[in-house]
Amino acid sequence: MPYTRHLVERGSSHSFVAKARAPTVTMPRIKALTTGSIPGFMDVVMNLNSPALLEDNLLWQAKAAGKKIIFYGDDTWVRLFPKHFMEYDGTTSFFVSDYTEVDNNVTRHLDSTLKRDDWDILILHYLGLDHIGHLSGPHSSLIGPKLLEMDDILKKIHSSLTSRETEGSLPNLLVLCGDHGMSETGSHGGSSDPEINTPLVLISSAFKRKVGMEKPGTVEQVDMLPTLALSLGLPISQNSVGRLIQPVFEETSLRDQLRFMHLNGFQLNCLLKDSTPNFQKEEGYEMFHLAEKSHGNWIKLYLEGNTSEVLNNLGRKVLRQYLDALKAMSSALSKQLGKYDMYSMIVGMILVIQVLLILLLVMPEALSRGAEVEVPLTSALVSLPFYMLWLLCCSIQVLVCTSAESSCYLCNVSWGLVLTVITTLSAMLCVLLTITGRKLTSGEKTGTKSCYSGFSELDVLLLIGTLGNVISLASSSFIEEEHQTWYFLINTLCLTIFQDVCRKYFRERRNSIDDCSYLAPKQDLPSLLSTISEQGIGSQKWLALSTPLLTLVCCRLLRSLNQTGVQWAHLPDLSHWLNSGEHKAELSLLAAASLVLIFFLVQKYCSLVSKIALALGLLGVYSYRAAVGNVLFPWQRGSQGISKGTVEARFVYIFVLGILFTGSKDLLRSQVITADSRLKNKGLWEVYSGIVLLCALLFRPHNLPVLACSLLIQTAMAQYIWKELRYDAAQTTIMHYWFGQAFFYFQGNSNNIGTVDILAGFVGFESYVAIPAIFLTAFSTYSGPLLWASHLVCYLSSEQDSRHPASVGHGCYCFALLRSIPTVAYIILVTAMRYHLFIWSVFSPKLLYEAMHALVTTAVCIFFAAMDQNHSGQS
Repeated sequence: MPYTRHLVERGSSHSFVAKARAPTVTMPRIKALTTGSIPGFMDVVMNLNSPALLEDNLLWQAKAAGKKIIFYGDDTWVRLFPKHFMEYDGTTSFFVSDYTEVDNNVTRHLDSTLKRDDWDILILHYLGLDHIGHLSGPHSSLIGPKLLEMDDILKKIHSSLTSRETEGSLPNLLVLCGDHGMSETGSHGGSSDPEINTPLVLISSAFKRKVGMEKPGTVEQVDMLPTLALSLGLPISQNSVGRLIQPVFEETSLRDQLRFMHLNGFQLNCLLKDSTPNFQKEEGYEMFHLAEKSHGNWIKLYLEGNTSEVLNNLGRKVLRQYLDALKAMSSALSKQLGKYDMYSMIVGMILVIQVLLILLLVMPEALSRGAEVEVPLTSALVSLPFYMLWLLCCSIQVLVCTSAESSCYLCNVSWGLVLTVITTLSAMLCVLLTITGRKLTSGEKTGTKSCYSGFSELDVLLLIGTLGNVISLASSSFIEEEHQTWYFLINTLCLTIFQDVCRKYFRERRNSIDDCSYLAPKQDLPSLLSTISEQGIGSQKWLALSTPLLTLVCCRLLRSLNQTGVQWAHLPDLSHWLNSGEHKAELSLLAAASLVLIFFLVQKYCSLVSKIALALGLLGVYSYRAAVGNVLFPWQRGSQGISKGTVEARFVYIFVLGILFTGSKDLLRSQVITADSRLKNKGLWEVYSGIVLLCALLFRPHNLPVLACSLLIQTAMAQYIWKELRYDAAQTTIMHYWFGQAFFYFQGNSNNIGTVDILAGFVGFESYVAIPAIFLTAFSTYSGPLLWASHLVCYLSSEQDSRHPASVGHGCYCFALLRSIPTVAYIILVTAMRYHLFIWSVFSPKLLYEAMHALVTTAVCIFFAAMDQNHSGQS
């Protein structure tokens, strides 16, 4: 951007690095720029459909002062400020595969608007640079031309404003800023330096012209609000925690500078009083009042006509006092970040704790041979304690909502929703009491039969690993680098499985072996070698031995594919190498090989028609990636004829729907027409195949090996480990859960919102459509856990008819417990640590991931289990 650089180096400008706060997504950042407050993390969810902003803000103050505002660009502004603009034209910011039309729609208004003089404020929010980052990263060849385009636009605006001033108008102010930065992967939302560091350049003829490049200072993004408000002669928004950017006003008189500082300090002081009970003890409060007294003394000398150096020195001293006071008050207010709705949080915690307690209480019945669980819901609803609890909860709700200081969420929703929550709360508590009472009074033992007389080494590993991961969530560092925990657990699991395989095939078997035990007494090394030489090892044994080792190799290669987490996310990895322009041939070959392997691993589950659909669908996946320029066909010489690939993607969607329809049809036939377990299993596996094809379409080309390795490990484990070693449903479920967690991170995901690949939500669409975009983005993000959860139910369903008739019930119960324990523990933990330094940058994003993970994977398990349950007649 040569023209902008010239203005920064030698023009009448001030340049800064403005630090944004997490979450670094568009809507919270716009709120920070216009209100000066620090939005809560719930705004990440609201970003998808922003409601009107009712909080005191700069645009409302400007409109109230009679200023005329024009806006062109991201339609998030239009949703936030629906009645503030004299003229506007919004463009959707969610269709990230478009980086030309979104900007052209802004620029087309520019020439005519700059010639007019009927407006006071013009806001332009360009989207192309952000979309290029999502599409191909910050190092894309598209970045340079887009920056030059932005430079030309800024030159046009600046030249127009300069020509106005030569005609006698007052000095104009041109502000160039970013709402957020861009990570190394081209995304944003987290708290890494590239995401929170944004440019801020203020250009005006009122500023002193520079003589050379100066090192830019660092300010907070919220500091823009008081600076712009006082520059425009407007009141500072009442919830602003920002402080004046003092260099912007250094050309004004000392009296005006002190006046501006006092206005900003008074506003922060009022906010501190409203939000802090012991505000008198705050350091900034005392510093501000001391500065006020000094300011009063300076005013007295000034009004007396004193023009000595003493007056100037005293004024500079007062200015420094104000700056220190503003810094202290702004820092104290920023640490508070928001007021917590403890009433609603406690109600939510009680609900999730009740669910977990019910799951724990019914464990003996859920893991019994029949997997039959009776939840006494009907008897609870007609009992006297239920009505008493219901009335008690209603009275608490009324008391809380009628209190003078109440502003909780549950007091602002409809009474229908409130009564639903109260009824659910009361009913679940009665169910808990009923189940507990039955267990205490009856003392009956369930018919649960354990395959082992005690815990095996594998059981100990699975138990300690699962609980250890839950405990580790109390550490911000463990959350940021959680992938390391799962990589370690998966490697340890593979070694433990390898040990079990060796025991099965290399030790002498007992004379009588029951269904569950295959482990024999320990042997010394000579005896073991003698056994091997006498019995020989068939191909099945060698394949079983090689499966854990193959899994280790695959996991090690996948770790090198995508760097994730925080500490090492900036380091180059295999995906960077593959996505560079000079290695497109290697990426194309790897993608093609992965798609071929996916076909051979999945096609065995499909009918002939579905096999053909799967083959054509995978060919369509490669065609889509070639159309958008990610990969090349052998006859292509370069990235010519790049398009959005809409036709190719929709071609694949047709085959996905076809395979899902075929599988669903078989499932319905097995339940309604004929009780055929083979037809049911076939239907489940075909639905699973459709999910695999959809994953292949949504995955970036460099991540297709992740999908292929996932399927390869599933196939090998199912064929040679879980079936041969006769692991029970609980053990198999925990292994699936662990692998699903590990593959979530193998995709390049993390507990940072910036790693979410939102481009997946726009595959095959010409414009932004909310529901499909949300579904596809969530599906792509959690495709690892989804695939393993789906495979779990399909595998257990195919095995249940022979050896374990209740294996699906056991598996689904264990999976529900595995998701409930960390979710409930983490909700309690986050509530307790709500004032922690990293609550918004680390703990809150993880909470969103946990909630969404529980919702998505549990929904899939419920679907598959329901299909199986209706057929088998289990409760």
